[in-house]
Amino acid sequence: MRHSGRQALRQFGLRLRELGQNLLHRKDYAERMGGRQWEDYYRRRWQYDKVVRSTHGVNCTGSCSFDVFVKDGVIVWEAQKTDYPSAHPDFPDYEPRGCPRGVSASWYVYSPLRVRHPLIRADLLQRWRTALAATGPVSDPVLAWARLMDDTAARAQSHARRGKGGFVRVSWEEAETMIAAALVHTIKKYGPDRVFGFTPLPAMSMVGFASGARFFNLLGGSMISFYDWYCDLPPASPQIWGDQTDVPESADWYNAGYIIAWGSNIPLTRTPDAHFYVEARYRGTKIAAVSPDYADYAKFADHWLPAKAGTDAALALAMARVVLNECYLARRVPAFEDYALQFTDLPCLVLLEEQDGALLAGRFVRADDVGRQGNNPQWKTVVYDQNRKAPAVPNGSIGTRYGEQGTWNLRLQDCEDGKELAPVLSLAEPFVGNSDFTPVRATVHFPRFDAESPALRSMDIPCARMKIMGRERLVTTVFDLLTADLGLSRYADQKDDVYASPEWQTPITGVPAEQAVRVALEFARNAEQTGGKSMIIMGAGINHWYNNDLTYRAILALTTLCGCQGVNGGGWAHYVGQEKVRPLSGWTTVSMASDWIEPPRLQNGTSFYYFATDAWRYELLDMKAMCPPALNNGLSNSLPAHPADCNAKAVRMGWLPFYPQFNENPLEVCHKAQEAGATTPDDTIHHAVQRLKDG
Repeated sequence: MRHSGRQALRQFGLRLRELGQNLLHRKDYAERMGGRQWEDYYRRRWQYDKVVRSTHGVNCTGSCSFDVFVKDGVIVWEAQKTDYPSAHPDFPDYEPRGCPRGVSASWYVYSPLRVRHPLIRADLLQRWRTALAATGPVSDPVLAWARLMDDTAARAQSHARRGKGGFVRVSWEEAETMIAAALVHTIKKYGPDRVFGFTPLPAMSMVGFASGARFFNLLGGSMISFYDWYCDLPPASPQIWGDQTDVPESADWYNAGYIIAWGSNIPLTRTPDAHFYVEARYRGTKIAAVSPDYADYAKFADHWLPAKAGTDAALALAMARVVLNECYLARRVPAFEDYALQFTDLPCLVLLEEQDGALLAGRFVRADDVGRQGNNPQWKTVVYDQNRKAPAVPNGSIGTRYGEQGTWNLRLQDCEDGKELAPVLSLAEPFVGNSDFTPVRATVHFPRFDAESPALRSMDIPCARMKIMGRERLVTTVFDLLTADLGLSRYADQKDDVYASPEWQTPITGVPAEQAVRVALEFARNAEQTGGKSMIIMGAGINHWYNNDLTYRAILALTTLCGCQGVNGGGWAHYVGQEKVRPLSGWTTVSMASDWIEPPRLQNGTSFYYFATDAWRYELLDMKAMCPPALNNGLSNSLPAHPADCNAKAVRMGWLPFYPQFNENPLEVCHKAQEAGATTPDDTIHHAVQRLKDG
């Protein structure tokens, strides 16, 4: 204590002598205090000439509104806007919206690592300039590029330098000239469909995407998709609903009575939305988190389900089985059944087909199977109607979308006579059949993929014998197939299968069976009590796995069985889907250049890169080994062994657009048709088709 006191007195004495010297020599106060220039510097740091309202176009679904402060044409700082309209007086405010990444975005704009000028490999630039000069006084860029491409040795040498750096800066004009020459040469020699393009995502800039896409489409080039090849958008969404992630905004989380956050680390990846997730707790919302680690979002949850990475589908199947058993079989929840009958395909009839002695689920029964004609009967599904005691064709299938009026909806009415329908959900229910529709019991086989190799398992399910095109066929409902696929028996003399049970999933996922049951029941009971306000917030963590579409569909079975989809505070909430292209119709016309050409060449990016990078040459996956052996013996529709052959088969069947489509320049195809006497587009098409048929 004495030592510290002596030190303080010593410092005080030194400071006193310093002040005395300053007064003696009459130094200015500002100088004595070290000057005040720093205050001016501080003020200048926060001065600005104008404020621009903007957001961060970096493919972030937050789209937070920011004020950008500009001085002398330079961004000096940014700040969150706090003038969002209120969703509802009883709701939390939207603001403040933002994150550390957003408030430091100007650092990226002026980062020394940002590419701001065209860069070209030095060896290619030198060869280009030499070839261009050799074309003569009036340079011919297209000829120069052609000579570069014809020099196979130099070309191979240049390709070998890829990935090794060596870039130099060039002018915009020189870079644009080279690119344009390459495009013209490629189109003339190989065809426009050999030109492939990729532009910034619409979520980053509608204008940026539209300008690049329009350019490629006007050239006749092939536009590569983006979201699919890096597993950003879930393919399950259009598979189920025909629409890509049309999900609620994050404020709707506050409406939920129960939330399962599944593979979505909300505080980290959806920072501006996270407060709704937290604030929902204040109104009593219960939360379960599914995550292999105790991530940020798990600490807000009432239940943490630590499913091992990549095993989410097994957990979802077990939870769906619990809901199906407790809310449809052991007891019946009228609201859930009404929802299933009107808004799902669960009551639709499916053909059962025998293959190699095994009875398997086939395709949907179609309107033309039951003698219906008229508009698009091959594209309309069929239910068994208790009112007419016969099959009926409900509204809403894809066949009603085109060629007729008033039936592209989900009203429970027959699309032809408009009469009200009372579909049968399960053929196990007592209903009055007739000679054309008689109930029976049949053993149906289902594939299983939980063993060391794929195999078949069987369950008895309620079916019906139905006359289709004068032939007796076995049919059942989607509901009955789903029930058996989840291992639930409808007969007293047949036990439930352990497959897809809560106990079955535990060694796969690591989640205790009782925990899976508890969360499934809480989710379903909340939906029953609140009219569907149970929600699943899903993230990219479960989308970046093989067969992600099936994983998503297994999870979404919960929202479907519990009548949650389409309900405020219910259904699924995805990390992508809030961003909307508001002027969609006009924007699509501009982007796809459909005001000039039809149709555009759209190529899925996954297939393109799989083949263009020669990744298929290193493929080890055997597609046949992924299917039960019984389904691959002598079947005409069996999968080829190599994924590349599966891709080729999909292209041949017309399922998958793929470019180029011909082994010669499509411009040459047209020229040959003209030389053969074609004078109209139909003549050209006929000539090309005939050449394909002739081989």
